[in-house]
Amino acid sequence: MNIFVSNLSFYTTEENLKDLFSEFGFVTSAKIIVGKETNDQHGFAFISMPSDVEAKAALLGMNNKEVEGRTLSVSAARENHLHLNLLPRSNRFFL
Repeated sequence: MNIFVSNLSFYTTEENLKDLFSEFGFVTSAKIIVGKETNDQHGFAFISMPSDVEAKAALLGMNNKEVEGRTLSVSAARENHLHLNLLPRSNRFFL
């Protein structure tokens, strides 16, 4: 299951996220989305967990949790989330 995480601190690393979500089960990957030109973080990430049961536990356990001074918003990733970083910036406002 793919998980969408938003409202991340700009100091959060992929390793931090993997460690946090690993409390609920095996994490295949943690990917923080960054700008293509500036390499700056956009404040959101995707977590991949092979077990739906563990992923749903992570959704419940991590949603609204404070991490590095920010309250995370955690949900199941939707198709438009997965392609968000591939769209030109001008088209992102219409999703």
